[in-house]
Amino acid sequence: SPWPYFHWSFGAIPARSLHPCCVCARPPPFASRLTRSWSLLHAKRCFQSLATGRALLRMHSVASAAAATSLSSSSATPASPHGGKHSMFGKFKIPNRDQVFYASEHCLGIVNLKPIVPGHILVVPKRVLPRVSDLTDEEAADLMKSVRKIGPRLERHYEATALNIAIQDGKDSGQSVPHVHVHILPRKPKDIEPNDKVYDEIENWSHEDQHGHKKEGKLEVPPDEDRKPRTMKEMRIEAEQLRTLFPENQPEL
Repeated sequence: SPWPYFHWSFGAIPARSLHPCCVCARPPPFASRLTRSWSLLHAKRCFQSLATGRALLRMHSVASAAAATSLSSSSATPASPHGGKHSMFGKFKIPNRDQVFYASEHCLGIVNLKPIVPGHILVVPKRVLPRVSDLTDEEAADLMKSVRKIGPRLERHYEATALNIAIQDGKDSGQSVPHVHVHILPRKPKDIEPNDKVYDEIENWSHEDQHGHKKEGKLEVPPDEDRKPRTMKEMRIEAEQLRTLFPENQPEL
């Protein structure tokens, strides 16, 4: 029988021949073809009436709530080994507290490990996608909206007079990390000479880890003594300053 604490029968049989309730040990008050439904209701009421039963029910509720919380948090931004949250840039973990200064619905603004000029930052979609054509319409619109919002405030903050805005879409274009990213560079007169050299610098740009080891990149570029990787502390200071420019777009830290 699937109901181990009661014997099931379609006919009326003496109550004493039925198995007692597994909770209270009492036999059922009658024997009829309704015994099965009575058994379920009776056992449930007995279980709920006991202190142990109530405690077990509370434990079940707590466990269910914890499981639901764990499930919902698994889709949130993961924790960083540096403390707080982190985001992904390609296969690199970017500590939000140290590098992320801007967050919209679909995009992030991150400070640069090896900037070409002061204020050189990246705007990336939150999803790791290699090509612009992989973005949804909503992500593409949010990416450009973020670039338009970040650029002018960055220009004023660094007392610049112009901006370079560049996307390398695909490996053969010079894209060093297979994750869509927009370079924004605040420019000043004669900061890079000749002016078109900035495009060579962008093409040679490659994301590196905090120890300066190149992780990815099509081009083998000689070390540039004037452009050494920055420390996490230096990037954190800049990220904290830039967050003040975007009070309505604060990232999760």
